[in-house]
Amino acid sequence: MEQVTIIGAGLGGLTLARVLHTRGIPAVVYELEASSTARDQGGTLDMHEESGQRALAEAGLSDSFRAAARIEGEALRILDKHGVVHLDEPVGDGTRPEVDRSALKRMLVDSLPRGTIRWGAKVTSVSGHEITLASGETVHTGLLVGADGAWSKVRPLLSDAAPVYSGLSFVEAHLDGAPEIVGMGSMFALDEGKGLIAQRNGDGRTRVYIAVQADKDWGLTVTRASLLDLFGDFAPDLRALIAGDSLVPRPIYALPVGHKWDRVEGVTLLGDAAHLMSPFAGEGANLAMLDAAELAIALADHDDVETALKAYESAMFPRAEEAARWSAANLVDCFAPGAPLPMLEMMNGLREGHA
Repeated sequence: MEQVTIIGAGLGGLTLARVLHTRGIPAVVYELEASSTARDQGGTLDMHEESGQRALAEAGLSDSFRAAARIEGEALRILDKHGVVHLDEPVGDGTRPEVDRSALKRMLVDSLPRGTIRWGAKVTSVSGHEITLASGETVHTGLLVGADGAWSKVRPLLSDAAPVYSGLSFVEAHLDGAPEIVGMGSMFALDEGKGLIAQRNGDGRTRVYIAVQADKDWGLTVTRASLLDLFGDFAPDLRALIAGDSLVPRPIYALPVGHKWDRVEGVTLLGDAAHLMSPFAGEGANLAMLDAAELAIALADHDDVETALKAYESAMFPRAEEAARWSAANLVDCFAPGAPLPMLEMMNGLREGHA
């Protein structure tokens, strides 16, 4: 098998490179960031047994994952705007533990042979199987994988689809310490059209996502004072979560549910590049890692690259469509009239369906 060229050193791209390495298939990853710690890597992720954890097992990293995972992060609280607790789930059975995204990324980077990742290699354009970097260098490849996220440079080779604004924006804030109202894991305090989502991180900080249904540029001009005013009808303990030295706007985009493409020789996508969705299904990172593991296994198991890519995409498309549909529905439920009751009803329905 020839070398696989991967654009993007997110969790999906790194998992692909690692699983390929365990199968003896060489890969190179081009990443625009200067290093794995060049920016904040985000909050915590719950790793699902059937997807994220399976991918880590295929990567030979299960022991490292268990050492970094936090079972207490499974705890979940759902409140209304008055601070009334409607659901308080303690630590679960340990089947879906939380892991800080930074720890997971470091684990994957450290597992790769030196030189696999080309840091600071920004891709400016992709034409056919030729990649142009910001340095002016051009790279030719026979097998190209776009693991380069929402605004993928590789996607246009396969599809005309572009991410669409969901109507919901986050503003991210950080707190030192963990307020009691958040609990040990994640907390949702929801109202119609807005809410506060908080999660305790492994470093002792709390990451808060202030969610509002608004214009996509809303988050660019907000201040702490304007947010406190907007959430003036929330309980004082909840409004205290609107703090921190900086506010980072994060408008939520998604690709069309059921996004797919016709087979193009030697090119495919994984993760957000293939099926960007809102975070309200908790599937983004898990699916990206599962995509990566299944793509690597398909390439290892088939002598013909096109047969491998077809097998990978045939399984990935329906899986991603189901998750994207669920994610879109959950976003609506979380901020519907009567929130948080629609979200609770949705969760109860899922539990009854699995009973």
